[in-house]
Amino acid sequence: MLNTYVPILVLMLLSAGFLVTMLLISIGVGPKVLSEVKDDPFECGTIGTGDARSRFGVKFYLVAMIFILFDIEIVYMFPWAVNALQLGWYGFYVMLSFMLVLAIGLAYIWKRGVLDW
Repeated sequence: MLNTYVPILVLMLLSAGFLVTMLLISIGVGPKVLSEVKDDPFECGTIGTGDARSRFGVKFYLVAMIFILFDIEIVYMFPWAVNALQLGWYGFYVMLSFMLVLAIGLAYIWKRGVLDW
């Protein structure tokens, strides 16, 4: 029984060794000069301005939730695609109805202008 866990243990030890090695190399080779310019946050090619606690528009959250919704759709479609032959026509019609509901939802949010910035 213990022999079945040996490859997992070896993989974990190799991963931990790789992690420690990369950390030590980055500490040894990395730059050591600190300055105020290097400590400034830098995102997307621009220097940050304003307060970090400013509010985002509701559209940002709506688009994020829609993105998550369609990601979950893909999670449901993958097992269906793998077992499509075994599910037969019943599985096809069930997935077709699922896709129809999602298409209606997409048409609704498109008409409401949620995707317009």
